[in-house]
Amino acid sequence: MSSLTYPETGATRLGPLPDGYNHLHYRTPVGRGRADFEAAGAAITEFRMHRGSGVRVEASAPRADTGTAVRVAVQAGPLRLAAPCRVIWAEYGPGRIGFGYGTLTGHPERGEECFVAELADDGTVSFTVMAFSRPARWYSRLGGPLVPPLQRWYARRLGRTLRRIVTEERERHGDPGR
Repeated sequence: MSSLTYPETGATRLGPLPDGYNHLHYRTPVGRGRADFEAAGAAITEFRMHRGSGVRVEASAPRADTGTAVRVAVQAGPLRLAAPCRVIWAEYGPGRIGFGYGTLTGHPERGEECFVAELADDGTVSFTVMAFSRPARWYSRLGGPLVPPLQRWYARRLGRTLRRIVTEERERHGDPGR
């Protein structure tokens, strides 16, 4: 089993994020009510949100649980970039569902990222991506200044994808009017 490539394991669960890394914090509403929250949580933890955003995901389990090995890959023409990770925490609570994974040897970055759905008291369902990372490979160091904007772009893409999945689930279950 590959080793995690950073020492601050679990910092994305509740923060604070460690110094010495680029930080990402993105939050967006994706729905309202318990059904939307459960749909969002399932799409996140079953990796459907990632797959729906156009990346390839291979996971050692059908849903995110502590210890699950995950390999995320993107491809542009003949260029394929794979990112091995391990789920280091997962939460399936009444108001918060999600997971965080950490980078393994071979990942272009070093750090941790989490994906969480939360149900607020007013019924708003929010999606949050929180991450800390720094380059681990020559090509990610070379791309230096481009990496944080690409991470923000991808977080926004995940948010749009999750909102679409939640809306489709709602419509499939006959509640299009929320």
